[in-house]
Amino acid sequence: MANHMNAAPAKASLLGGAMIIAGTTVGAGMFSLPVEGAGMWFGYSVLMLLGVWFCMFMSGLLLLETNLHFEPGASFDTLTKETLGQFWRVLNGASITFVLYILTYAYISGGGSIVNHSLEGMDISLPQSFAALVFALVLALVVLISTKAVDRITTIMLGGMIISFFLAIGNLLIGVDTSKLLLPDGESNYGSYLWAAIPFGLASFGYHGNVPSLVKYYGKQPGTIIKAIFVGTFIALAIYLCWLVATMGNISRGEFGAIIAQGGNMGVLVGALSKVMDNSLLNTMLTLFANLAVASSFLGVTLGLFDYLADLFGFDDSRSGRVKTALVTFLPPTLLGMLFPDGFLVAIGFAALAATVWAVIVPALMAWRSRQQFADNPGFRVPGGTPLIAIVVLFGVLTAACHLLAMAGMLPKYS
Repeated sequence: MANHMNAAPAKASLLGGAMIIAGTTVGAGMFSLPVEGAGMWFGYSVLMLLGVWFCMFMSGLLLLETNLHFEPGASFDTLTKETLGQFWRVLNGASITFVLYILTYAYISGGGSIVNHSLEGMDISLPQSFAALVFALVLALVVLISTKAVDRITTIMLGGMIISFFLAIGNLLIGVDTSKLLLPDGESNYGSYLWAAIPFGLASFGYHGNVPSLVKYYGKQPGTIIKAIFVGTFIALAIYLCWLVATMGNISRGEFGAIIAQGGNMGVLVGALSKVMDNSLLNTMLTLFANLAVASSFLGVTLGLFDYLADLFGFDDSRSGRVKTALVTFLPPTLLGMLFPDGFLVAIGFAALAATVWAVIVPALMAWRSRQQFADNPGFRVPGGTPLIAIVVLFGVLTAACHLLAMAGMLPKYS
């Protein structure tokens, strides 16, 4: 029985797990990277992404280490309760709920912005708050119907995203001006802008909720799961680097000042890139990619929030139960999206602040605690010992501090 338990299911391919990780990681949050990286520009943006990727990869492995001491299927909630106790369980649950809610709001804001940009091409102009409402209502309906509807539509969207991304980005990469990337302007102090951008890097590598799912998917196969996490996050890293080259190699650093002045929302950035592209088909591809990216991110996040809240409030899966869950899930972020339609960047920053708890600090502390609890049966351990755990915790604390200091106006922000 034990051997059967530890055997990976026959259908579980490495590519499947890697795609789950990459699909969760890459989304609308990537539109914040060039805007938030405009101050430090390309070189420091690449350094920042490499550092954040390493720390987020390691925190995922530390979560896996703890997860392997429990039966496949054990949730994040169970792991936290059993290793760190009730206080951390409540704090972790609160931070996950906050991240899901604030990201739902971020995607409604970004979705409204990109819907508006799309409609401008047809000479239709909507108030931003109304565009946000339309975006939220259409996609909330999909989540309300069923999980299967979300699964099917997301699969189609991912296919469309890949095709539209490579068509649009391929064209932008051909037109890159390397002098824009390497020698943007005469300023000498790019590095000081790095600190305020770190939280946006962290928010772009959030896949940790999928680690328990991978343990359930593969069984207790640490080697395969590590490869899936590595390949998935590395695909995300490669896409982000291509995206930075494409945006910063076509839009000058000075032009980003104007994008930031207009709120830095997705539609503004896509609008600026559209001016660079003189091909209407490729322009359409870029706009399509932006629409699909924000829609698939919205569906992924809200499905998680929907299931979590249904469980929390004890709503059943009947029609009336799903309607109650939908109201609790969608009403607060949709109202926020209508009241504050341009809060995309602010919301992504807050999501990163809460994610430092559940995606970075808690996994590291759980691994540290589980090494004491399961000292007689160590199993898989992440290399690097306690120093690595300390590095990951410090990264989480540093990221949270950077966000709070930037909000207080104590870190330089490019404008």
